[in-house]
Formats: sequence, structure tokens, C-alpha cells
Amino acid sequence: MVAAALAARGFEVVGVDIDERTVDLVARGIAPVLEPGIEDLYAAAHGRLRATADLPAAVAETDASILVVPTPSEPDGGYSLRYVLDAAEAIGSALRRKRSRHLVVLRSTVLPGDCEGRVVPALERASGLRCGPDFGLVYNPDFIALGSVIRDLFAPGLVLIGSPSAHDAARWCEVYTRFLDVAPPVETMSCANAELAKVALNSFVTMKITFANLLAQVCQRLPGGDVDAVTGALARDARIGAPYLRGGLGYGGPCFPRDNRALALAAARLGVDFPLAAATDEANDSIAPQVADLVSSRVPPGARVAVLGLAYKPGTPVVEASQALALARILAERGLSVVAYDPQASAEVDTALGPRVARAASAKECVAGSDAVVIATPWEEFREIALLLPSGTGAPIVIDCFGLLGDRSSRPTHVVRLGVHSSVV
Repeated sequence: MVAAALAARGFEVVGVDIDERTVDLVARGIAPVLEPGIEDLYAAAHGRLRATADLPAAVAETDASILVVPTPSEPDGGYSLRYVLDAAEAIGSALRRKRSRHLVVLRSTVLPGDCEGRVVPALERASGLRCGPDFGLVYNPDFIALGSVIRDLFAPGLVLIGSPSAHDAARWCEVYTRFLDVAPPVETMSCANAELAKVALNSFVTMKITFANLLAQVCQRLPGGDVDAVTGALARDARIGAPYLRGGLGYGGPCFPRDNRALALAAARLGVDFPLAAATDEANDSIAPQVADLVSSRVPPGARVAVLGLAYKPGTPVVEASQALALARILAERGLSVVAYDPQASAEVDTALGPRVARAASAKECVAGSDAVVIATPWEEFREIALLLPSGTGAPIVIDCFGLLGDRSSRPTHVVRLGVHSSVV
């Protein structure tokens, strides 16, 4: 996606991948992934984005190589560098035959110390060259979220650049900021500090999310409690701010949980006890069982419960570490008849849910005949869910985890906003 974004803004880009299908799709101007706005991005990149599996040829005709490869989590919480190092060795080999100086830009998330401790040596061994005099290295991690990747690429809240060379950092900054829609703050530092800042930022955000979600649990039990009123007040303080400070079901996805584990691991490797990251994950994972307690307290044993949403957030089919999916499983394990629906979650989610949770083909089918409805992912289409439900004494209890159905004054009496004390039984 980075390649298409650069090409859309006028850069000549050669995309390289070892997967033949991906190369073929990109070469034909077809996006190989699903993401809102991706078709328009590829259309804008037409004529400036080529694709190939020939990495040496791509290195030979370009000025910089941008590594955007997976760094899967290891069992200890660290990141695997096998794909990064494979790419670094291939680029290094190609640099042996190149006369001009080349810049290598790593976008993948890595642990503190990995760029200069592992990536640079791999490049130097394969190329026979030295980082600095012969080629440059920059660490410029992504701050993107699935469902808003394109917006985040063009309008990031922060540009973080780490490099052993101030010259290379400035050179990449000048190139990178040329294609942005905004003028974000740019922080330039050493690779090690940039690597730590990347995981620390995500870890700090998860603490903020979890703090708000725990407040929601307190407000749920406090007579007159309303998490939106409490977090709204906190958000007015400039020291805290509004983003991510809203009660809900919990965080998930492919970034936040693993960056928490990575920060704890990085600290431990330096002999520092950093329990806050692990405590945040533990607290986050406690939210879904507490919501399950709320649902169970409002319905009879064996009741039918509709769970609307399985993706970890709206705008993406990804269910990795999804609290909505966890909630559906917990409810089913407690003997409730659970039916789930998500407008995008892929068929693979059935394996994650197990046989106890049924899948519905639509929101209407999901909520039909239910004793309780839980809005577990705030998809926009669920704002109209009240239209699909009976009213009066036959109306099911609706647990609105994210305040999707409006404020206290506009909510029907059978709707319970998670984090707002209610006497509805």
C-alpha cells in the first residue's frame, strides 16, 4: 500500500514481491488487499507503479528500497526478523553490483536494537559494503490502523525517523513528507530510540483505552454512573485529550496487543521490570468476561443472544485478538444460544468461534427472536438496529458497548449503554 501511495503522489515506484499472484495483480493495477479507498489509490497510481519478482533489477534502477514485510510475533513476545533479514540479504546482494549509493528504509516494526544490531550486519555481509559511507539505513515505522490505512498514510499524526546518519534521516524526511496531505510533527533520532518509541506509543495508547474501559465497568455499577460523562470531562484536560479515551469493549487487532508484549520483552532484556504493559493486557482481557456477566444477568439460562460484530474494529475483516469474538465465545461457553453477525469478518472466523456459535447472514437474521443483542463492534450499519427489533414488552435487552445508539435521552429504555448505570431488568 505504501508503494501505491507513493506512486499516486507522483513517484516512480517498483513493487517487489516473491508471491507471483501479488505481482500479477499489482502489475494489472489491481489491489491485492481489501481496504477502504484502495481502488481509487491504485487508479491514481496508474502508470507509475510497476511490479516484479526481480529484486536485483528493482534495486539497480531505484534510489531507495522500502522494506514493508511481516514481523510475526514470537512466543516470547518479540518480533521475528526472518522476513526482514531475508529481504536485507537480497538487497545487500543486489548492492554488490550497484555503483551509486542506495538508501534502505525499514517500515516494519522491530525491537529496540534490531536495526543496527541485526539488519545492518545482514546488509553489510551480503553487500560487502559499509553502512554510512556506502549505503544508508533509515527506520521509518508505520502508524496506521486497518480500516483507515490510506488516510493514515497521507495524514499521519507523527512521522518517526531513526537513522545512524543525520544526512540519511534528512534525505528520507524530505522525500517522505513530499507526498503527505498534512505537515505532521517529525521526530528524528537514533534507530534504537525510534524502535523503542514505536512500540512505546502503541503500548501507551492501550493503557489509555483500558483505563477508559475499566472506568466503564465502574460506572456500570455506580448509581447514576455514565462513562461518557466521566471520560468527556477527562478529555477536556489538555494533559489527557480525547483520542482513545472512551469506554467500550477493549482493544485487539494485529498491533496493540503484540506491541505491549514487545515493550515488556525489550525492557526485560535490559534488566528492567516493566509490569505496566502486561497489566494493561490483563486488564483489557478482563473486559469481555465482565460484559458477559452483564449479559447473563439480564437473560434467562439458555437464552438466545445476538452478537453484532466480530471484527476487532469497524472497517476491517480482521478478527485477530478481537474482544467481540472473545465475548461471543464466552457467552456460548456459559450455555447461552449465541448467534453472531459481522458485515466483513471472513469465513475463517468460524474456526475461531467454534461450533457453539452460529453465524447469521445479516443483522436482521442475527437479532430475530433474540432475548439480548450486544453491539460488540461499532459498525455504522448497526445504528439502525432498533428498527429491526420489536418494541414494548417484547423488546430484547440491547447492550450497546460503544454508545452507537445515542446519548441517554435518545436511547430506548431497553438499550443499555455499556458503562452507564441502568436499572433495566
